[in-house]
Amino acid sequence: MVNADPAELEKFSRLAARWWDPEGEFRPLHDINPLRLAWIEGHAPLAGKVVLDVGCGGGILTESMARRGARVTGIDLSEKALQVAELHLLESKLDVRYQKSSVEDYEGMCDVVTCMELLEHVPDPAAMVAACARLVRPGGHAFFSTINRNPKSYLFAVIGAEYVLGLLPKGTHDYRRFVKPSELAGWCRANGLRTGELTGMTYNPLARRYSLGRDCDVNYLLCCVRSA
Repeated sequence: MVNADPAELEKFSRLAARWWDPEGEFRPLHDINPLRLAWIEGHAPLAGKVVLDVGCGGGILTESMARRGARVTGIDLSEKALQVAELHLLESKLDVRYQKSSVEDYEGMCDVVTCMELLEHVPDPAAMVAACARLVRPGGHAFFSTINRNPKSYLFAVIGAEYVLGLLPKGTHDYRRFVKPSELAGWCRANGLRTGELTGMTYNPLARRYSLGRDCDVNYLLCCVRSA
């Protein structure tokens, strides 16, 4: 069975045309992309690397990694999102390959696998981690980002971001699907990934700015290395 929720796919497909609008519903992804890109490259310089971007959507992170010299394939199950990504390539003229595929069905080994802002949207995040780990070459890197599960994350990521600040459309997140760092780290280790840096991402509503730091109470990122 495909590890995807049809309702989640439909939700993001309805918004696909707005993916590259930096002032639209996907503005948070545009705002955080420079941070997550720099963090990824700080652990795994991207030039010449074979990279798989899992759940690529319209290709914001995918294209930015290609700009750093990576050979990137973006996979997603939303046809509409992939159509938007392909159209944007006509403008950016980057060497990116997009493919409608689940990570379970994808064939090939990669130096880097990114799975960002996806685990909290799938029915079985542990299986998603396992599928990603299978595609990482020994010594290669896997990068995950998701949302912690605790009262603070519900207040900030759901009530604050969706209902108070309007950073995201209402209903974007289901708190029950949030993932504790201990859970994510356990799934990674169970699948041959050695966990590395865990870093948090916070938002300052006054400055309207995101930053990376030690606070992993809400959004966080985890770097892993595939064991030999």
